[in-house]
Amino acid sequence: MGFGKHDRELAAAVEELARADTLAFGGVGFAGQVLPATEAYRRLAQALREDPGRGRKKVDWLLAHGSPAGKAYAATLLETADPAGGRAAWERLRHDDGEFTTFSGCLMGRVTLREYATERLTGD
Repeated sequence: MGFGKHDRELAAAVEELARADTLAFGGVGFAGQVLPATEAYRRLAQALREDPGRGRKKVDWLLAHGSPAGKAYAATLLETADPAGGRAAWERLRHDDGEFTTFSGCLMGRVTLREYATERLTGD
């Protein structure tokens, strides 16, 4: 079967997330621009839905090797596919002081992975 293109797209998405320095789940700024990392997140989410075993391996790799923003993307993905696994990932990430930029629409901020993980765990 022709998985070559899909494999390359997924590998590129994981690489993009592994070096991401910004976390945004939708468009950012006044123009609503979708960042490359957001597109990559969506691609990995699709892979996780289509092939959970293979997608989970990519998410687990990203949790171990990604940038702070990449790890936050991975934990978010894991949380949707496996709530208990996602919670465990956030618990581990509560000890990571790596920083990244966040976007929520037009609002930009800076946060540590420790702060972000704590917010996810407490539901803030």
